[in-house]
Amino acid sequence: MSDSQVRIAGGDTIRSLHADLPVNATFHIWLKATKPDVPGSLSFSNVRGKFGEVSVTNAEEYEFRIFHVFGGGSVELDYDTYQTSVSVAYWFALADVLETGITVLHTNPGNAPPNIPDSYHFRPPFGWMNDPNGFGRFGGRPHLFYQHYSHGLRWNTMHWGHAVSSDYLRWRHMPIFLFPSEDLTARPDKRGGAYSGSAVPLADGPGIRVFFTEQVQDRSPEQQIQLTATSSDLITAGNADVILPYRPLDEGLTTDFRDPYVFKGPDGRWKMLLGSQSDEGGVVLLYETHDHTAATGWTYIGKLLVEKHYRTTAIECPCLLPLDGPATDPATRWVLILGLMNSEDQSTRRKNLTMAIVGWFDGQTFAKEFEQELDFGTDNYAFQAFVDGDAIVGIGWLANWADTGPAIDFPTAMTLPRNIHLSAGELHTPPIGAAESLRSHILDRTRLAAGEQVSFINGAVEILFELERPGAHFRLKLQHPTVRLEVVVDDEGLAICHEDGGAAESPHYIAKGARPKRLRIFLDYGSIEVFADRGRWAGTKRISGFEPVQSARLIAETGAVLHATVWALKP
Repeated sequence: MSDSQVRIAGGDTIRSLHADLPVNATFHIWLKATKPDVPGSLSFSNVRGKFGEVSVTNAEEYEFRIFHVFGGGSVELDYDTYQTSVSVAYWFALADVLETGITVLHTNPGNAPPNIPDSYHFRPPFGWMNDPNGFGRFGGRPHLFYQHYSHGLRWNTMHWGHAVSSDYLRWRHMPIFLFPSEDLTARPDKRGGAYSGSAVPLADGPGIRVFFTEQVQDRSPEQQIQLTATSSDLITAGNADVILPYRPLDEGLTTDFRDPYVFKGPDGRWKMLLGSQSDEGGVVLLYETHDHTAATGWTYIGKLLVEKHYRTTAIECPCLLPLDGPATDPATRWVLILGLMNSEDQSTRRKNLTMAIVGWFDGQTFAKEFEQELDFGTDNYAFQAFVDGDAIVGIGWLANWADTGPAIDFPTAMTLPRNIHLSAGELHTPPIGAAESLRSHILDRTRLAAGEQVSFINGAVEILFELERPGAHFRLKLQHPTVRLEVVVDDEGLAICHEDGGAAESPHYIAKGARPKRLRIFLDYGSIEVFADRGRWAGTKRISGFEPVQSARLIAETGAVLHATVWALKP
């Protein structure tokens, strides 16, 4: 953040934010009046004096303002905290923002990100975040959009945040990409906004087309409808158009109708998946269009899948990808990934599971071959993936709705990006190969394997070890200040043991029957991710707070551990 200070003079409290700008800089500022009858304002000045101002009258919610500074140089932003509250202020230069990102001048204690510079997981620069959206490679770079609310750490009116990267691991924050309607942003009443969706390249030029659900809670007859918008500069979205104003008729669906995922089918046509719910269970709906731009002409094909497991209500965030060959080959298997909203595995008490179903997709129907859980830890939710060259890359929300809600401060992260592939008839989801670039230096190569305690210098660690035989029993005890945390393999399978001392009994995070030989475990401030046998089993668990894991000890039968390495990681 740039310099800021509070000046008190003559009984007035003035806050000043300082910025050294290039030419043609753009400010994005959210501010509100502190009193209903007195406007709030923020002024811009330089050595020649005041040259601009933005003002608002809303005292309920922060209003968005744009201000351009063409000349560059040293600029002061001043506002009276008695009359004005500022939530977020950042600036960027449109000409090079994709290379440099935004510069955040100001957040406040209610929406500030955690101060954990050693953390390597993606987090927003301010505010709330949930589902990944529009994940893809556009203009040569990976882009990540996400569900976002700027003004607090609690879920509220949904926007799309945005970041770009070169390696999926190190991200530059972009300006807010997609805004809800002005009516929805007038009050922080959680009525809706720009919900989850996807993005595809523009058909006739550079840029992208995004698809998203607009929710308005009190709208009748449809709370949720589907919209599309385009962006030629990959930085801001244009006006959105409605493409699906109604649910399919005579299908017995609830008002759940959301999360459009758009992709090219085996027949070369654009397809769209949507999540919904019926009396039968969760539903995946399939649409298609003959329009090569995907802008219009969307027609309903039918129910692609009905999910009855685990008392699922609605399906969320479905995506479908060719898995072991080109999309146009009828022999190619596809993987259908879907979040099971309100589901519960009663044998383990795990909720909101994510399933991956492998089968064949002919453009109209999906024939299942087998299915497996995407993540036995369940904190890899709303997973979204796309085909990047010859590999599938995906990312999920490192959280679970079982642990949060609209009344809970909940700063979260995204998971490590993962590949998806078939191996010996099983689905594997290992971390992307670039994850090795996070390694800073080796902390240990002998003591952990010998059963000794290994201390960590910070909370960013990778532990890699191999067992003498598949399924050899072990217990990796991870010392954490507030949580009992272990990774265990025993006769029942591979498990993450997580006990935080809460009143409710913790779910049993287990991959039943798993007999792994090779373990790779990533620790970060607030999370653990376990990958066994190169992603044959993956388990992701959020850890409340940001206290680091301090040390590890590996307890196993004599000779069961062939070798073990502990790496310090850096972002």
